[in-house]
Amino acid sequence: MSVVRESDLIGIGKKYQIETEAGDNMVVVIHDDGRRELYRRDEEDNDTQCVMTLSDEESRQIAGILGGLSYKPKALETMEVALDDLRIEWYKIDVSDDWANRSIGDLAVRQKTGATIIAAIREDETIINPGPEYVITTGVTLVIAGKSKNIKLLKEILL
Repeated sequence: MSVVRESDLIGIGKKYQIETEAGDNMVVVIHDDGRRELYRRDEEDNDTQCVMTLSDEESRQIAGILGGLSYKPKALETMEVALDDLRIEWYKIDVSDDWANRSIGDLAVRQKTGATIIAAIREDETIINPGPEYVITTGVTLVIAGKSKNIKLLKEILL
């Protein structure tokens, strides 16, 4: 697991120092104006170089890409991310799921479970925040967000 250290930069924003499992060292500075700067730290000479500067919108696009909203490797049938109490899971709809071909509204997902379907991914198409009219079909991968208990309830409905 990677190590993340967070510190306040008074008058600037926040700094995150990340040591990855692969041994890389990265620094992310989030400015109060929304800009993000990515730095790579070289352990040998303790030199830090700015790799790129991103706007708020660019940062969110890249976060979606890195988080798997645009593409999820086919080898990963399910995936899970935890951010404090919030969990995000990917769930691929199987042929045997008898509730497939029903809409999110028909299933009353949010009302019954408190979980939210934040994306539906099928091959080259990603629908962000599908509405209650969205019909869940076999082969689609749902990106689900909520607390652990909410996702457990949703899985009980879906299984």
